[in-house]
Amino acid sequence: MNETAPVIDVVVPVLDEAHVLEQSIRRLRTYLDLEVPYATRVVIADNGSTDGTAEVAERLEATLSGVTLVRIPERGRGRALTAVWSRSDATVVAYMDVDLSTDLGALMPLVAPLLSGHSDVAIGTRLRRDSRVVRGVKREILSRGYNTLLRVALGARFSDAQCGFKAARTDVAQALLPYVEDTGWFFDTELLVLAERAGLRIAEVPVDWVDDPDSRVAIASTIRDDLRGIARMARGLTTGALDLEPVRRLFARPPVSTPLGIRMIRFGMVGVVSTLAYAVLFLLAREVAPAQAANLFALVTTALANTAMNRRFTYQVTGTRRRARHHVQGLVAFGCGWALTASALALTADLGHTPLMEVGVLTLANVLATVLRFVLLDRWVFRGAHEASPVHDLAARPSAHPVTSSPAVAADERSIA
Repeated sequence: MNETAPVIDVVVPVLDEAHVLEQSIRRLRTYLDLEVPYATRVVIADNGSTDGTAEVAERLEATLSGVTLVRIPERGRGRALTAVWSRSDATVVAYMDVDLSTDLGALMPLVAPLLSGHSDVAIGTRLRRDSRVVRGVKREILSRGYNTLLRVALGARFSDAQCGFKAARTDVAQALLPYVEDTGWFFDTELLVLAERAGLRIAEVPVDWVDDPDSRVAIASTIRDDLRGIARMARGLTTGALDLEPVRRLFARPPVSTPLGIRMIRFGMVGVVSTLAYAVLFLLAREVAPAQAANLFALVTTALANTAMNRRFTYQVTGTRRRARHHVQGLVAFGCGWALTASALALTADLGHTPLMEVGVLTLANVLATVLRFVLLDRWVFRGAHEASPVHDLAARPSAHPVTSSPAVAADERSIA
């Protein structure tokens, strides 16, 4: 790499792209020289090519100023980007697909909010009204369906996870990369979700995009890997194992809201435990008390424990502030659930009921009561615990964290093991 650090590193990951690489890199380098008023470097990240791509890249490196080759032996776009971005000494790192499907005119709008400190990450989006996209119906449906799934499962607020046209401040990228596990196509999604969970600002730039008819992405295996990645991230966010608090503190970002889907999963986990505990307590109490009294005892006991568990696990509320208030409000929510279960119990009074029948009816009523309780807890009791949210548009306030350059990259570094 060059001794003088550029302002922007544009990484082009390639795998067996010898047939198109030279034309694309020459076109990209010409555009950068003519249209971008900053020092730029094009990094060809060859990840495991076997078709002569490396030879073409070496020739381009030798004949074009501002073009560098980095060879990564193993395959994987995410692996290639991690290898280059983690060692970059530029102020901003970006990447684009080698087919240049995205119009290069969007590059300056992409990096401008990062250079100004306006945003932390920037993405090209094909799913905004002012984007102009040419692609088949199948890919359009898959893309929109995938991004809808991300919003439901992970609470994502960005519109397009998969457009191969993204950038980030280098200090931000290097802070997030240690948390990214995927080395393939899910890398983009994982990086963006992590950025959101850390409270970082994501700028979206509408792009003109033309589908590459020669695309060799294996759709079936990519969908499978993406679903696995979503499940893994949902599990990490639900259990708290995926903790972005250090990144949030590093860039002085405010707390972010827990996505609705994650809150529902956590509440459901607490609800399952509470429902099982309720059934056991009811059966034990039923041995010495009438059905209504046993029902009341089991509900009060589990309601107090339920509120405490949801307070800590579902809504991440700690300390004693408002704890008494939360429990009082939780008891009000419990009262609504008790009224529902008591009514259900009364309906079974004339049916020759047995304790097991009562448990069955009450368990069903408890499920309905749980739904009601979630709404009350989410929208009333713990409403303030999840109101904060990151900003994701170009109207965001200036960054509270200064733009800094990353440690320098050795000039003669040619390969990454």
